[in-house]
Amino acid sequence: MPFISKIQRQTDYNRFPPSTPIVIDNGASYFRIGWAGETEPRVIFRNIVQRPRHKSTGETVTIVGDHDPALLKYFDCTRSGPRSAFDSNVVFQFEIMEYILDFAFDRLGANGSRIDHPILITECVCNPVYSRSKMAELLFETYGVRSVAFGVDAVFSYKYNQLHGICEKDGLAICPGFTTTHVIPFVDGEPVYKGCCRTNIGGYHITDYLKQLLSLKYPHHMARFTWEKVEDLKMEHCYIAPDYALEAQLFQKGGKKAEDKTRCWQLPWVPLPTEEPPSEEEIARKAAIRERQGQRLREMAEAKRSSRINELENQLHGLEFLLQQLGQVQEEDIPSFLSETGYASKQEIELTLTKVTQSLRKAKGEPKPEQAENEEKADSCTSDKYPLINVPDNMLTPDQLKEKKRQIFLKTTTEGRQRAKQKCVEEELERERKTQQDEERRLENPQLYLEQMHTKYKELYEKIELRKRLKTNGGHTNGSNSGGVGRGERLNAAQRERMRLLTTAAFDRGKGEDTFGAKDEDWQLYKLMGKDNDDDDDGADEDEAELARVSSRLQEIDSTFVPKLEPTASQPTITEVPHVHPLTKEDFQIVLGVERFRCPEILFHPNLVGIDQVGLDEMTGVSIRRLPSKDKALENRLTSSVFMTGGCSLFPGINERLEAGIRMLRPCGSPIKVARALDPVLDAWRGASLYAANSRFHQQTFSRADYYEKGEDWLRRYQVRYTL
Repeated sequence: MPFISKIQRQTDYNRFPPSTPIVIDNGASYFRIGWAGETEPRVIFRNIVQRPRHKSTGETVTIVGDHDPALLKYFDCTRSGPRSAFDSNVVFQFEIMEYILDFAFDRLGANGSRIDHPILITECVCNPVYSRSKMAELLFETYGVRSVAFGVDAVFSYKYNQLHGICEKDGLAICPGFTTTHVIPFVDGEPVYKGCCRTNIGGYHITDYLKQLLSLKYPHHMARFTWEKVEDLKMEHCYIAPDYALEAQLFQKGGKKAEDKTRCWQLPWVPLPTEEPPSEEEIARKAAIRERQGQRLREMAEAKRSSRINELENQLHGLEFLLQQLGQVQEEDIPSFLSETGYASKQEIELTLTKVTQSLRKAKGEPKPEQAENEEKADSCTSDKYPLINVPDNMLTPDQLKEKKRQIFLKTTTEGRQRAKQKCVEEELERERKTQQDEERRLENPQLYLEQMHTKYKELYEKIELRKRLKTNGGHTNGSNSGGVGRGERLNAAQRERMRLLTTAAFDRGKGEDTFGAKDEDWQLYKLMGKDNDDDDDGADEDEAELARVSSRLQEIDSTFVPKLEPTASQPTITEVPHVHPLTKEDFQIVLGVERFRCPEILFHPNLVGIDQVGLDEMTGVSIRRLPSKDKALENRLTSSVFMTGGCSLFPGINERLEAGIRMLRPCGSPIKVARALDPVLDAWRGASLYAANSRFHQQTFSRADYYEKGEDWLRRYQVRYTL
């Protein structure tokens, strides 16, 4: 099975005899494996498995524990995320556990599939018999181990520190682990499991809570808050507050103390390059470049203009020469002569000559003579320009029929253009007349004229606004219709009438055979339904144009007038572009303030994350009350040796906070002492290694034959004796 890992494989596996036990600390967070009697485990990795596919070959690989992020670009990890074999602190996914054990034995140096060594493996307190049985079956059947022993990790850590004088024979072991927290009472050096208690809170919940808080506080940097990075931030910056309420008030008020307790994580940031103003030499150089470019463009335009003039002059000379030749041709030879030239008639040649002359004058920049313009207008009205229009079709040849159609089109276009020009002239004259009248009224009484213009502007503005509201919200303008309106309420009277006719026709014709159109009144109804009597849009355009004229007039005569900016059909909406400040160094800073003590506070108040269970201080009282013996002296001995182990016991201030919490639960004057393990993370494996190195360790193990002979009932009652 291919593995991907940065952990090097051990090479001295064969130096250890088969009687040397292998010690495994199977934690929910980290997996540690090594040889009995040694002080450090040989292999340590995260207790997770990921099985992605290679992007090119499609081969499934197994990634156990920590991996190199640079290698993941070659694998498709979208369908295979990191998976753990644990549910809380109990192993339940033994397929994943098999991958982890395969990898662990492979890194330890095992050559074959058989592991011919006794194994001591840790488990949680009061581990279910199902999990213990499946683990024993996996070790016996898959790896063929000689014998197996199960022990509690917190107990091994307690016994290891007891040898170093950190704790006494009678005491309480508190182990805030990765997903759970346990309290185990010890009497005469042995754990009393009847007095144990557990709460489902641990380091995982602290990390997840910190990740959520930072993601909500800095949503633009969520990709930076990976699980590994948040874990590092937790272990580096978080602490336990002596009094949570007072610490929160301190940060709420601010000040020097709160600022001193605030930590800042600077994300990678590259400052934007500063643009220096160009020098005078640079400005002069750019101006010279623009001048040269402009000169080149002017030369190109002049050359193009000269070429155009030469082309038009040649075409003009050719048309004049063609007209001279046409004058010398006999009348009966004119059609054949014209067919060779490509023109249909002499009038077409003259029209082309006129157009070329006008184009030549325009190219040379000569003004159009008034006399020529008047003659053009006079000629356009004569019938000589279109001689074939009044000739009957039966007297014309096919070519002449085509020419007649073209002349009709030219005449219609010319007349339409003239009518449009005449209409523009009339409108201009009408505007000048109105302007003159307005000016006369203004000169007669300026104050009255100004008031009238303001009134007119207000009326037009309200009229346009009312039309917009009616178009959007229908006829309900009294404010009582606060909800949404349907499409029918947004229709005007003509549109509602057409809708009524359509509905009536559909209802009447839907009862039987469709006979619509058989009667004359049906077609009359069809005309009514198809008739568009909605002139609101035309009226709206006229009102908006008049409003624009009045507004322009008011701006001319009243310097204090400010028009109301409303988007119209001819005036599109101008959206204001929000001002965006350039990103600075402060935008890439992650500030850790209240999060430093708010996240680990869930160890003492799990209800902050919605877990309705007791905290660490209350768990000690629960554990003492569960003991069979109610000896006060024993209780005092237990509280005078409170032992902390596990990764979460590394938070600064946890010993003082736990001691203060226990003191509030115990009678006044009770001896209370809280001590932390020498190494809360590795002392469990070191205690197990020391225990497995004892010569009487083999008496606490059971073999494959014992397992199948005695069954699960015996395995449920199986407990090792920690004092050998």
